[in-house]
Order: sequence, then structure tokens, then C-alpha cells
Amino acid sequence: MDSSAVLAGLQPNYLICPSRNASSLFLPPLTASQKRHFLSPPSFKLQNQISLFSSNVDQLSATFRSQAVLSDTFSNEVAELVEIDWDNLGFGFQPTDYMYVMKCTRGGNYSKGELQRFGNIELSPSAGVLNYGQGLFEGLKAYKKEGGNILLFRPEENAQRMRMGAERMCMPSPSVEQFVEAVKSTVLANKRWIPPPGKGSLYIRPLLMGSGAVLGLAPAPEYTFLIYVSPVGNYFKEGIAPINLIVEHELHRATPGGTGGVKTIGNYAAVLKAQSAAKAKGYSDVLYLDCVHKRYLEEVSSCNIFVVKDNVISTPAIKGTILPGITRKSIIDVARSQGFQVEERFVTVDELLDADEVFCTGTAVVVSPVGSITYLGKRVSYGEGCFGAVSQQLYSVLTSLQMGLIEDTMNWTLELN
Repeated sequence: MDSSAVLAGLQPNYLICPSRNASSLFLPPLTASQKRHFLSPPSFKLQNQISLFSSNVDQLSATFRSQAVLSDTFSNEVAELVEIDWDNLGFGFQPTDYMYVMKCTRGGNYSKGELQRFGNIELSPSAGVLNYGQGLFEGLKAYKKEGGNILLFRPEENAQRMRMGAERMCMPSPSVEQFVEAVKSTVLANKRWIPPPGKGSLYIRPLLMGSGAVLGLAPAPEYTFLIYVSPVGNYFKEGIAPINLIVEHELHRATPGGTGGVKTIGNYAAVLKAQSAAKAKGYSDVLYLDCVHKRYLEEVSSCNIFVVKDNVISTPAIKGTILPGITRKSIIDVARSQGFQVEERFVTVDELLDADEVFCTGTAVVVSPVGSITYLGKRVSYGEGCFGAVSQQLYSVLTSLQMGLIEDTMNWTLELN
């Protein structure tokens, strides 16, 4: 098919009218091939195809009432759920409809972002992210409520963490407002991919990368902020059943003065060797110790660790080598609101082995109970193959907040129509 004919068929002619504080999106209809879950993204570039603007719904409500006529075509292509086996949704990548892209030159300001059809991106072989690892990512989720509204969980926290990481990696970052608006726009554009209530969530992956070409070691001249999404279920194959961890005492994920405290891409490549070896032996993941004394807990490959003893909850303190997890922060606040004593401090591996309960937290895992720890050949088990009493209570409160099942007294969620 001639590309001009394809582009002509992608002109914006449908209006989505979102809820309070959400952006208004003009989205082109899906082609027949794109309806097939985007398994073969188009190779041509789609530029300037989407008009995106921020609005105050109170000011424009009268306009929307007169103009927001939704056709049957729009309903079938955008509003209805895609055909997925929601009951068997794992944590894997599923291409969706749209991604959000925004660019910035070094020392400049970010241009107005736009929604583009999801597909491959172009990068110079000399891009800073490819040659020197100048990149960050974030992870957050959107949940669908009964009735159809959508909940985002603390997106401003992810925005602030990205800004902190960008400063460490010499990268310009979107403002908190730009980040949150971009997340809302992307979620609304892909809302038909959000699992039904109780079936999973829409995982949101913001990326910040040095996309400009650079040969000598230096910050890239151009940066790209991009968001894509994918529907997901449980992170671990065990689901919410307890996971089995092995303590790694030779390899380390971070060092004092390094980048362990920011969500830079290199931190995750560094754990693959130990994680792959652990999984080959039947373990779920790896728990790392500090690299100086080799006796203090740090974190699991992609989540924070908590230890419970006599109803006192302890977790390693944030000291530059541990990622300041947003779920970690939320669990601490929830625990304290539930009357638990929470200590952020150095936690030894001996305390871990003597604990009553152990659990992990993270955006992907939310709260995951630990069933066993293996350290230097010694295996210690916890509980009876299920959540401990403390972790079960915290999991129930946090997930109920995230899914809108209880009143959000913490003011953590952002609701979209």
C-alpha cells in the first residue's frame, strides 16, 4: 500500500474526553493490521499525526458537551477491551497501541510531547545511551476500577525519582507536571489494554535516554523521554505464593558513591549474571549484601527487602546503594498507619535468618512473601507456604488503595475517566 494512502487514513478524527486533570487526546483510528495486537509495527514514520494539549475540564466542559460525539468505530477500536486471556496474564511484554515521545537538547527545554503509534525507534549507533549507558527508566501501574475509571498510583513520586536520577546521570529531565501529564495521556490512549478489575494492571514504563550522537565520553547532545505500556499480571511465576531467595556474597549490585541509588539502566544489567545462575538452581531471585562488610542486606535484584521480628518491621536504610522504592516508601507509611513500628537501619544477614517473616516490595511485585532464604548453603524457611500475618495485612491495605477498593486517606491515587 502507498504510504501516503496509509497516512491519509490516520488523520485525527476522534475525540477522547477524559476526567478531571487529564489531557485531551485526538487519536487516529487503528488500521486492520494494527488491530492484530501490533505484532508487526509499521515501518514508516508517523510524524505530527496526533494533536495533544493539556486542558482544564472545568473551563472546557461546555465545549466537550457539544463536540464529544463518539462513533461506533471509535468504541470498537479504542474503548473496547482487546482479546487477551486475562486469567493467565503473566509479566511479559505485550505491544499496545500508542507510545509517548518528547525530546530535549542538552541545556534546552523539552519540546511538546506527542503520542505516536507504538513501534521501533531510530537511534544513531553513536547515541549516548548505547555507548555510555546514559539512560534511566521508571515503572508504575494503572488499575481499572469497577465502573471503568482508571487509577494511577503516586505518579508524581516516579517523576521526582527520575529527576533525581537525571541529575546524577547529567541528563535534563521532564518536570513533574510534564511527566504526570505524559503518563495520563499514554494511559488514556491505551485504555483498552488495561486489564479488568482484579485481573492485573497496565504497567507503565517511562524511559529517559541520551539519544544524541556522541563519540568522546561526554553527555549526549540530545535526550528522548518516551513512555510505553503493557498489560501485566504477577511478576514472579509463583504469583503471590512465597518466593525462594539466595543470598549472593561475592557479586554486588552497587558500591558507595556509585549509582545504586538511582534507577539507571546499568544497575539492572549488572545483576543478570547472579540472577541467571540463581534461577538455574531453582531460586526465584537474588538478595545482595553490601560490598564493604558483606554482612548487611541491600536489596533483591528488582525490589526492596523487609524483615519482621516480634511485629517490628525493619528494612535497609537508603544510603546511596539502595534504590528508594516507591512501593517501599508506601509500605512504610501504611505499616506505621496500621500501628507497626518500622525501623530503617542496617540489617544484618543474621537478623534475616532469625526473622519471623520476610517480604519484598516493588512496583512489579507489589508485596511478595519470601518462603525461604539460602545463605552459604544453609536454607531457612518462613511460614507455611503463604503470606505471614504482617505482610498479608500490609499487602491487603496497599492493593486495596491501589485498586480503589477502600478510601484513599493517603491521597496517593489519581483517578481518570
